Amino acid sequence: MTTATASAVATALKAGEGEALWAFGVLATIKASGDTTAGRVAVIEHLAPQGAGSPLHVHHREDEWFYVIDGSVTFWVGGDVVEAGAGAFVYGPRDIPHTFMVSSEQARFLLVTEPAGFEDFMRAMGQPAAALTVPPPAAPPADIAPLIAAAAGYGIEILGPPGIPG
Repeated sequence: MTTATASAVATALKAGEGEALWAFGVLATIKASGDTTAGRVAVIEHLAPQGAGSPLHVHHREDEWFYVIDGSVTFWVGGDVVEAGAGAFVYGPRDIPHTFMVSSEQARFLLVTEPAGFEDFMRAMGQPAAALTVPPPAAPPADIAPLIAAAAGYGIEILGPPGIPG
């Protein structure tokens, strides 16, 4: 259901609804985007297998927060390690380095950015999901230079490899 109000669009999506992408080894379902929120916020539901995560990075354009629905995710935000189980909330302000890794067999969590725009990076780096499942495993890229260049175009600076810094 959608209803236009000002330049944002009221949106109500059921489970399994939204723009589904396979990106970075996860099923990412865009629930709200800059197009529907007048650029205010993006909400992306992630379904991710154990070991899935992001490279160490920093956003220069948006704040990012996470809400764990099922499973557990280990976060590293500005040097602090947080073990986040179902119901946990983690906030990563812009310009603060962070990363995460799924520590349970599988996890479902919301990733929210304010303002919107990060979903465009996910679209650029992903592909439409063939099914509403975690994508088949893929080999890591031999060269991460294209990822670093693409991320920079969205105000994201890649600082290191995936994994929680020791």
